[in-house]
Amino acid sequence: MLTQPRRSELSAGLRLWRQRRRVSQLELAVRAGTTQRHVSFIESGRSLPGRDMVIRLAESLQLSLRDRNALLLAGGFAPAYDEAPYDDPGLGAIRAALRSIVEGHRPYPAVVVNRRGELVLTNRSFDALTADVAPYLREVPINGPRLLLHPDGLAPRILNFDEWSWHVIDALTREAALNPDPGADALIEELTALVPPRPPTGPDHLGFAVPLRLRSEYGELRLITTLTRFGTAIDVTVSELRMEAFLPADEPTAKALRSLDPGGSG
Repeated sequence: MLTQPRRSELSAGLRLWRQRRRVSQLELAVRAGTTQRHVSFIESGRSLPGRDMVIRLAESLQLSLRDRNALLLAGGFAPAYDEAPYDDPGLGAIRAALRSIVEGHRPYPAVVVNRRGELVLTNRSFDALTADVAPYLREVPINGPRLLLHPDGLAPRILNFDEWSWHVIDALTREAALNPDPGADALIEELTALVPPRPPTGPDHLGFAVPLRLRSEYGELRLITTLTRFGTAIDVTVSELRMEAFLPADEPTAKALRSLDPGGSG
């Protein structure tokens, strides 16, 4: 049986996540296949849900696998999802597949980052694009957003830095709102101090800074970005990986990227 402190931890955790997701008790109950009364009793500590119900509630709230494990632990249950280090032998097939994808994206830059925005994999096109940044910014662990926005990183070469920097910060802020993390909050605060004030928006504003305009030895590069996540991962580490790939927004950029990385297949 759950102790009262543990029961309170589960109740508070469920209530906090439901409020963060802006979901009513009734809506959560419908999603999880239970009743509003049962959800209310769980949140008040009057009812003790089983393991299956905790998983259903966590899934209905679209929690990350990491946060689902935390909610299970709060309920006195063992974690349901493994968390292997990225270099674990058991993830060898995943690493090989990701390497094949990012290298196959050449001559266009691509990276794989973890939940903290740290680069766990890059292709040679990205390495060539960032070859002249300060060496200390490329010391492991390399933080991708910091590499982009730091004045010793790519920032001096970003022609639309005033706008595009807020595109990066806003994306980090949205992610932090969905999956709170003290490290993410600290990074957002650090990067916000590095960029100009948010530029004003007018009636023709279409959103911040797409594409990225980057100065290079082959002329201006105009890049659009794509984001890919694992949709069915059952390992915490894998579920938190995402691939960020850059694509040319015009033919001159495509030609310049082929010159930047002549070995690419594009």
